[in-house]
Amino acid sequence: MIESPVRFVDERLNAAKLLRKALRYVFPDHWSFMLGEIALYCFMVLDGTGIFLAFYYVPSDAETVYRGTYEPLQGATMSEAYRSVLHLSLDVPAGLLIRQTHHWAANLFIAAIVLHLLRILFTGAFRKPREMNYWVGVTMLGLAIFEGFAGYSLVDDLLSGMGLVIAYAVALSVPVVGADLALLVWDGEYPGGTVFWDRLFTIHILIVPLLLAGLIALHLIMIMKQHHTQFPGPRRTERNVVGTPMWPGYALRSLGLLFATAGVLLLLGGLVQINPIWLWGPYETYLSTNGAQPDWYVGWLIGGLRIMPPFEPHVGEYTLAGNAFWGGALFPLVVFGLLYLWPLIDRRWSRRGERHELLDRPRDNPRRSAAIVALLTWVAIPFVAGSTDRIFFRLGISYEAQVWVFRVLAVAGPLLAWLVARRVFANLQRRDVHPLRGWTGRVTRRTASGGFETVARADGDETDPVPRERP
Repeated sequence: MIESPVRFVDERLNAAKLLRKALRYVFPDHWSFMLGEIALYCFMVLDGTGIFLAFYYVPSDAETVYRGTYEPLQGATMSEAYRSVLHLSLDVPAGLLIRQTHHWAANLFIAAIVLHLLRILFTGAFRKPREMNYWVGVTMLGLAIFEGFAGYSLVDDLLSGMGLVIAYAVALSVPVVGADLALLVWDGEYPGGTVFWDRLFTIHILIVPLLLAGLIALHLIMIMKQHHTQFPGPRRTERNVVGTPMWPGYALRSLGLLFATAGVLLLLGGLVQINPIWLWGPYETYLSTNGAQPDWYVGWLIGGLRIMPPFEPHVGEYTLAGNAFWGGALFPLVVFGLLYLWPLIDRRWSRRGERHELLDRPRDNPRRSAAIVALLTWVAIPFVAGSTDRIFFRLGISYEAQVWVFRVLAVAGPLLAWLVARRVFANLQRRDVHPLRGWTGRVTRRTASGGFETVARADGDETDPVPRERP
């Protein structure tokens, strides 16, 4: 049953050799390699659910009067965009399930990319020859964050309206070109011209998804070409890959992960409420609330805006940069700039430019790992600061006091985190003990042939684990 169609395709495309090579591709066995696949499967769920949602969404700010089934908003004036999402959520069969599944998939998609990126940073998987693939991954993270923001901004409820006005203020604060940039993007002064919603809708459902799909395809092609990295272990060297072949073992396992990811997202969409827009109500320019909280992946940008001191340098009658620029534009630009430069920074630190096929454990390079912890702390502090109003509401801690605490932590926190992390990783490297249990584990040593072997570590054995970066 299978042989005939396979022969038909091979006689016309000569694909047997390529297919045989693909089916024999070996994947290393480690749970952390699943993070990238989870992100891929979330993207597939996003595409499927997004097509369904696009059939019902109306990208228009034209005013209409609500006559739907939700009683509290009966007779309320709102935009066609908001009305269409209300209709989708409350009147279309399975509409709310698909919409909430789409929203949960977006959150998990970005979370999986972030965790995958951290795994790459801590293990040194960004080193030669994989710098280009790493840059592709960082670009995907930036596009995914922008795509998520554009997605929940389309609803035109109170939450999305406040997010757009904040984005408009950040655009205005950009030095020199800010005013022209804001007018160009919004097609006029806020809330924008008639074509703004069409532009945002096209960007969200077509342009960014196509860019992400192309980058994902490029990412996978480069991985197949360069092969996966792997952790040191028995029979693992810089010249081979030890693991499970594509067919049948890894393919069936990967299909299971696909169905599990889709199933969990559907369960979340059906059982866990997210973004109940009927409670927020339609957005009006005269309405605002300090309790509005965006999706988690924008929290670090909101926190940067909240803790940035008022600083607007002037030259004569001109303002060089608005206050919103420092926390809303410069902060993320610096973070992503450091991420893009990281392979070059690490190569300069280590003074080693050779190929790396084996991964490091975080303890194998304490300086690199501590620097990553410091950068993560620098992003995490504004992330927590984005919830200052929630903390005030729940715990009664003064809003002003929180802002000053977070300002101090934003400066001192990364330095303290670097010192503590470097000490911890250096101690783990010297002792090579499990960080939680404290038992004597296994150590990887270089063999006479230039490979690596993992053996039981004896008590009192002071041999350093390898590979190890130059201090």
